[in-house]
Amino acid sequence: MTVTTDAPPTLPTPADEARLWSLIEAAWAELGAEPSALRLALVERDPADDDDRDDDDDPSHAIDAWLDAFLTRLRRLTAELSGQELTDLDRVVERKLYDIDREDIHEVTDGSDDGFLYCRGFIVALGRAFYEAVRADPAMAVSDADCEEMCYFFAHLHNERFGSWPETGSGISRESFGNASGWSA
Repeated sequence: MTVTTDAPPTLPTPADEARLWSLIEAAWAELGAEPSALRLALVERDPADDDDRDDDDDPSHAIDAWLDAFLTRLRRLTAELSGQELTDLDRVVERKLYDIDREDIHEVTDGSDDGFLYCRGFIVALGRAFYEAVRADPAMAVSDADCEEMCYFFAHLHNERFGSWPETGSGISRESFGNASGWSA
């Protein structure tokens, strides 16, 4: 059921955004040097060379082995957060996914509705540096990458802990193709 209100959309605060990126970095930092090096390699790579890489030399595939451990660390780091704090973080993730719901990024990542959403989850999960690199230059995105859990991570935690889905009040959808300004008519 959709509830329509005249209230203006609730936007993430800079403090909530900073908290999200800080938590993501802290979770990755707990995993040590190898995933940090892989994440850095993704940010610093020349995407024009991607076609010349084999799977063994592709940092986007190598980081996949670390995603479950990252999510476990992130879950632990957020164990004491209140329902409002989880809602605030979910609002930030929702906005980040929405902002990169763009045709030019989809052209690089490809994928179905869900596949594109999960790829955007991967982009957010890898942290601010990778997110900003992709946002500025869609060629930095990678094909066949996904982190489905990141897309609704804080919403699921809210539901598990408090028995309800958080109401972000944003008025937007994180689902693929929902950001009309990111797609040609």
